[in-house]
Amino acid sequence: MSMGSIALRRRAVLALASSLALPRRADGRAKTAEAPPSNAPVPELAGVYRGQLDPALCLVSEKYDGVRALWDGRELRHRSGRPVAAPRSFLAALPNEPLDGELWLGRGRFEPLSAIVRRSAPSERDWLDVRYMVFDQPLASGTFESRLARLAAVVRTGAAPVELAPQFRVAGPAELDAALARVVDGGGEGLMLHLGSAPHVGGRSVALLKLKPSLDAEARVVGHRTGNGRLRDQLGAIEVESADGRRFWIGSGLGERERREPPPIGSLVTYRYRDLTSGGLPRFATYLRRHDDW
Repeated sequence: MSMGSIALRRRAVLALASSLALPRRADGRAKTAEAPPSNAPVPELAGVYRGQLDPALCLVSEKYDGVRALWDGRELRHRSGRPVAAPRSFLAALPNEPLDGELWLGRGRFEPLSAIVRRSAPSERDWLDVRYMVFDQPLASGTFESRLARLAAVVRTGAAPVELAPQFRVAGPAELDAALARVVDGGGEGLMLHLGSAPHVGGRSVALLKLKPSLDAEARVVGHRTGNGRLRDQLGAIEVESADGRRFWIGSGLGERERREPPPIGSLVTYRYRDLTSGGLPRFATYLRRHDDW
């Protein structure tokens, strides 16, 4: 490997670490947050499925459009390490075992869920319909299949608010495509594939992959551009920097709220795109949501 390639890989790793750092305030400085304990679970982060794994070797589940949360047996935390402001009754219902999953209100209900989770003073009533869809045990040893078997014993069926995310198998690519079509037609976001024989690995994993009709990724906001015409004096587009250091503008998908109150410089956002250009930039990038608080 050349020195240039090594430097490029090192830059990408540092950029990824920066993109997953503490959320930013409006002035661009990092928000202070309680540091997670040294033995806190580290989430396994998914890559994009492009046929690199035989789907018959994987356990497949729905990709929930929710908020990632890790439970260490005592405290529920966001992926960033910040505590989740959940009611005591919700936390009391969770087992005394480390868990990894998504807080979820149901298909197509991310925005109301986001509003609930962002409140610093949680409402018991608001959290009644929130479910914690569990799909892994981050501190457990063994293969993903064996961890699922343990989860089935830990998470009691029908014991709301925690539920074991249903996992299923497919015979091959054709069955996988059919399963994706069923989930998307029903209002779901996509599928997750997890290699059954894989151990848990904190951070980006080649054994956990997401499959969606459109691709998505995260980037850090580094600039704003004022709009023209009807968007005069409002946000026209945001400049973002991806994990590998590439910068580009996103103007599509921004709602009235974002145009009046732009995502702050330094905040983390998710965008969707169709594919990559020959230069490695996302084609038809569309703003999806802001993630800086998590």
